[in-house]
Amino acid sequence: MTETGASLTWTMLSIMYFGDAVFAVSGALTAGRYNMDIVGFVLIGTVTGIGGGTIRDLLLGRTVWWTQSPAELILCVVASVITFIFLPERIARDKWLPWLDALGLASFSVVGCHVALSLRAPFVVAVFMGTVTATGGGVIRDILTNTQPMILCGQLYATAALAGATLYAIFSRFFPGAGAYAELAGFVTAFGIRGASLLFDIRTGPPGKFLSSGGKQKSAEHS
Repeated sequence: MTETGASLTWTMLSIMYFGDAVFAVSGALTAGRYNMDIVGFVLIGTVTGIGGGTIRDLLLGRTVWWTQSPAELILCVVASVITFIFLPERIARDKWLPWLDALGLASFSVVGCHVALSLRAPFVVAVFMGTVTATGGGVIRDILTNTQPMILCGQLYATAALAGATLYAIFSRFFPGAGAYAELAGFVTAFGIRGASLLFDIRTGPPGKFLSSGGKQKSAEHS
């Protein structure tokens, strides 16, 4: 996302490319679960990696960044092909996908917010764009593979991205010299919330059941 108006530090670039790679691998792992061919791996992996940023740019009414600078598109394709070639069959069935997705989610919540802020978007809009960038690719991946999107399952998914983007926006607005500390804080916050959700099965629920966890559900089942 090195387009005009979005100057990126080396730490932000590192986070961005890391997010591209892990999101592409998470998409390719999903393709592996459905026994897709290499075209399926590349398609699912690539749309997972660049999907969120594409939606963000379209919402901001500007040229989609990878049509001008295709480095990230190429990175996603390469990551997907490598996953296809070296993916042992058992790994496709392991629980790698949610954790890779969590890393990508945390990365793009920061990057998406940063891009929007660099384009002088209002605070609330920048936070929303961070959330969209973080969740959009995963939603497209799940829709294409006929899987219920995680964002609609009550999991702390969009919530984690929202928290990470918000913290980064706060640091950027009120502590402009924070630099890498702001990026790290946003990343750790988003990943920490999402990771806790995965470890303890923390979910949001319908009215009257705002939060629940796997432990509480299990204890209720055995009571």
